[in-house]
Amino acid sequence: MSDFVITAKNNPKIKEIRALLASARERRNTKLFVLEGVRLCCDAVKSGCEIGSVFYTESCEEKFFDDISELKSAAAGCFCVSEEIFKSISDTVTPQGVVCTVKMPENTFEYREGGKYIALDTVQNPDNLGAVSRTAEALGIDGLIVSGGCDIYNPKALRASMGALLRLPVLVCADLGEEIKKAEAFGIPSFAAVPDSTAKSVTEVYFGAGALCIIGNEGNGVSQEIIDKCRYSVTIKMRGRAESLNAAAAASIIMWELVK
Repeated sequence: MSDFVITAKNNPKIKEIRALLASARERRNTKLFVLEGVRLCCDAVKSGCEIGSVFYTESCEEKFFDDISELKSAAAGCFCVSEEIFKSISDTVTPQGVVCTVKMPENTFEYREGGKYIALDTVQNPDNLGAVSRTAEALGIDGLIVSGGCDIYNPKALRASMGALLRLPVLVCADLGEEIKKAEAFGIPSFAAVPDSTAKSVTEVYFGAGALCIIGNEGNGVSQEIIDKCRYSVTIKMRGRAESLNAAAAASIIMWELVK
């Protein structure tokens, strides 16, 4: 395939990238998202994602020739852009010089008896979302549920996940309470993680029958509505003066207890 050279910042393809980077609604409407950086883009290819267009600079192609060739072979469209234009579509401080549009993958999430799942209740910070997914994949968690909060295709979340959000089964849901019911129907008990000293310590809970554990919003924790719908509440006992943990840190500790 012959590559196209883009020399204008107002090119429709460049405008499309900017819109996808800036708007979760645009991503949902087009079923496309943007990845930046050689590793993330190549990981998407290896994960079987459908690549739409790849945009790269000459210097990036020279430095990462084999990787860019692999991306170009997988892409429906290839566009060479100047360093100046690339900066206008980059979401990083020190860009490598390659971005690609990717079609949102089909949902592979499913419940199974004895499964271990982590759910995020309106977690807003993309770094937390990315970190939770990365740890979940590393520890062998069966799936991640995201209810409200940060878009899973947010560029910062995708970078923080190091590609885990593209490989881990992820369910985006509007009603977390309904997902709790579905999990319970598979015999999977539900647990709300709360900063409450009266709740049972997560280190003392048996998770052998499976678990769906909910991590709450950074400022407000798990909503009372969801706590009321969970079968149990658990907490991470702390010895210091801190009242609570960062959402990603709390999720990591709880996921470790789920799978150990």
